[in-house]
Amino acid sequence: MKKQQLIDKLEYAWNAFQGSYAGLTLDQMLEPGVTGEWSVKDILAHVSTWEGESLKHLPDILEGIRPPRYLDLYGGIDSFNVQMSVRKRNLTLSEVQKQLEDTHLRLVEFIQNVPEEQFTTETRFRRRLRLDTYSHYPIHTRAIREWRERKS
Repeated sequence: MKKQQLIDKLEYAWNAFQGSYAGLTLDQMLEPGVTGEWSVKDILAHVSTWEGESLKHLPDILEGIRPPRYLDLYGGIDSFNVQMSVRKRNLTLSEVQKQLEDTHLRLVEFIQNVPEEQFTTETRFRRRLRLDTYSHYPIHTRAIREWRERKS
């Protein structure tokens, strides 16, 4: 895979994710129960958190540094997700949307400056990027779409 192919794949999944909540009202965006107790706003904050984790750890991965394990730092990924959800709970929808947009733009800019060889094979860099982005977005895209279908 070439870098631009990966960016295209990421952006395709990103656009589908954004489309999953397009047109929702403020009340709908804040309504709990989309995924567990999470609202669409909570999901947006969650996706932004994981893109932020990419931005935090991908530079280290490029330097050959193995990021610390979530189990060691937070008690596991599920615990990390809960902690970050609680941390972002009091943000307004506008703040969450701005954070999501800004983080995504920074991530794409970062990827554009990564050497091409990180994309040609399944490197640790590419695996981390996939898990945090284009294989992660569809999980939440599906959840939001299914929730919307249940509500209609």
